Amino acid sequence: MPPERARPSEPQPHQHRQVAESFGVDAERYDRTRPPYPDALVNRIVAAGLGPNVLDVGCGTGIAARQFQAAGCTVLGVEPDARMAEFARRSGIEVEVATFEAWDPAGRDFDAVIAGTAWHWVDPVAGPAKAARVLRPGGRFAAFWHAFQPPPAVADAFAAVYQRVMPDSPFNLQPTRQALDIYQAMFSKAADAIRDAGGFSDPEQWRFDWEQPYTRHAWLDQLPTTGALTRLPPDKLTEVLEGVGTAIDAVGGSFTMRYATVAVTATRTSAADPA
Repeated sequence: MPPERARPSEPQPHQHRQVAESFGVDAERYDRTRPPYPDALVNRIVAAGLGPNVLDVGCGTGIAARQFQAAGCTVLGVEPDARMAEFARRSGIEVEVATFEAWDPAGRDFDAVIAGTAWHWVDPVAGPAKAARVLRPGGRFAAFWHAFQPPPAVADAFAAVYQRVMPDSPFNLQPTRQALDIYQAMFSKAADAIRDAGGFSDPEQWRFDWEQPYTRHAWLDQLPTTGALTRLPPDKLTEVLEGVGTAIDAVGGSFTMRYATVAVTATRTSAADPA
């Protein structure tokens, strides 16, 4: 999944609802191939939280939710895609189908609000304000993402394939920049929105570095779950997969992906609704 970012002249990710709600086209593949989050991140959020009741915004198939359940939490998911929500329910997660902005908390509040690789799909004004409303004083908000960085030769080859097959994609691949640099703008925007919402401590960033090897098959299995590809016509998707597969073959049939999983996190400081 090469780094992606919206072009400056294009709507921001939360305005691409058709992409945000397209991941359920193959929920089983999504759950099987998307990497989990570092245990150190989950444990740190749990240890820094107020208690065990967690709201998972954009829970998808329940990847993060299951990790928090395993760490002793009670998790409620909110997910706009009914197909993803149904998959999560089958794995033991309670899920309510709605966008976070439209979701009705019905008077409930939580010790933590989390969002794994999903907060960029939430309105940057309405989202933090709602998170503040449903968090108990002292509760923790944490949005976190994986920043992917393939080896340079692989990253350049991947980007060339994307740009050839989908030159007009609203997600502009940046092969010459480090993934973390690209994602940093998103992290900073999320932190600024938390500050603007009011009622939170000053946001922090927590970073966890790790690696994962991929064979050609494993990477091509995961690739169709990315936002840039979920709505591609079958012939275009085939062209992308063939091109990426050729690039992996050229480096010996496998590669090691470096990941930086970064959380933007803050604590609810007061019971009053934010201004």
